Amino acid sequence: MSENQNTEWKVNWKDEYLKWICGFANAEGGKLEIGKDDSGNVIGISNSKKLLEDLPNKVRDVLGIIIDVNLHTDNGKDWLSIGVESYPFPVNYKGQFHYRSGSTKQELKGRALNKFLLDKQGKNWDSVPVPHVSVKDLSPSAFSYFKNQATQTQRLDKSILNKNRKTLIEKLRLNEKEYLKRATLLLFHPDPEEFFTGAYIKIGYFRTETDLRFQDEVHGYLFEQVEKTMELLLSKYLEAQIRYQGISRIEEFPYPEIALREAILNAVAHKDYSSGNPIQIKVYDNHITIWNAGELPKPLTVKKLLVNHPSMPFNPDIATTFFRAGLIEAWGRGTIKIIEECKKLNLPPPVFTDEFSGLQVTFRNPQNKLSGKTSEKLSGKTSEKILVLVGENKNITIAELSQIIGVTERTIERNIQTLRKDKLLERIGGAKGGHWRVL
Repeated sequence: MSENQNTEWKVNWKDEYLKWICGFANAEGGKLEIGKDDSGNVIGISNSKKLLEDLPNKVRDVLGIIIDVNLHTDNGKDWLSIGVESYPFPVNYKGQFHYRSGSTKQELKGRALNKFLLDKQGKNWDSVPVPHVSVKDLSPSAFSYFKNQATQTQRLDKSILNKNRKTLIEKLRLNEKEYLKRATLLLFHPDPEEFFTGAYIKIGYFRTETDLRFQDEVHGYLFEQVEKTMELLLSKYLEAQIRYQGISRIEEFPYPEIALREAILNAVAHKDYSSGNPIQIKVYDNHITIWNAGELPKPLTVKKLLVNHPSMPFNPDIATTFFRAGLIEAWGRGTIKIIEECKKLNLPPPVFTDEFSGLQVTFRNPQNKLSGKTSEKLSGKTSEKILVLVGENKNITIAELSQIIGVTERTIERNIQTLRKDKLLERIGGAKGGHWRVL
């Protein structure tokens, strides 16, 4: 036998072991057995009868809970078994909160303590009310986006969508009496970072782990972050290739858009926003990683993400609103959907890992050599080709650039916008009769 989540052995009683009892009460409960060595062998105690009388009162006075103390005798040696139940409310030892984890005792502090206290109250981080903020402080465009999405998916009655913002917030259960919840500010406030540090997305293009070529930050309410991040990935960080099926022109990115979007939505919905860390997306020539702070809720594991599993969102209020907007399914199929979309493109299955106090998904395309860009000033290989071709023919059209380079006209237009913004290319004259000039 060995010590485990529910069993701890001690040779003699010391008052500091009240912390262990506190830890059991805050976790799953368990037994503290006095008079046994580290291997669980009975070595006996001499003051068993006194402890039998004193311990229940001491625990009650210090911890405020009731324990079950039993005296046992093996081969003439006395030992005590202290049974501790799991308590539905937080139990503290002189202001300290201890917790039994595995065969160890931990003192909860910081984020871990906040999460523990919320769990004991039956609350989640995103459901906590925030004072001094009202509906009038929220973004009208965020409400417009939500209403448009919810109208298309029909997951919310039209009569509710036509109500004023205050009523809509109430119907979405995003308030607690007169207060707005944290989820509300993340979903609808124009600047969530005013309240929550790190509530944004960071994207970088890397040649190697240490060679960062350029980066972007995406701020705003969560709906906006998702849309802007997808737009950046598709227009700046990834190059679409073109193939023809009959007369149809088909634009293909090195990774399935549906899978990327699902992964970003998962990161935004399940992130631990108390961490202060932004979601981080790293783009390389042949793979992409998407990381968000947070831990998988028990009993989910990385292995269980790869098969059918129940939906257990880290931020239920955010996830529910995403569901109402039709952005997610809320059936726990997000990871399976990502895997299936990669299979359709004959890509390796994405790799899910829980590391660095967060969850990461990695998409790989060993054959891709065109994703990402090559300098801080240029949008990338497409931009470089545009500059070369315009230098050779100032009257070249967008359609001709698209045909020669082998990317969509939309990609050409996005790259030209970036080149003009960076003052590397300008248009002389109007759309008709004008021409391009490389600066």
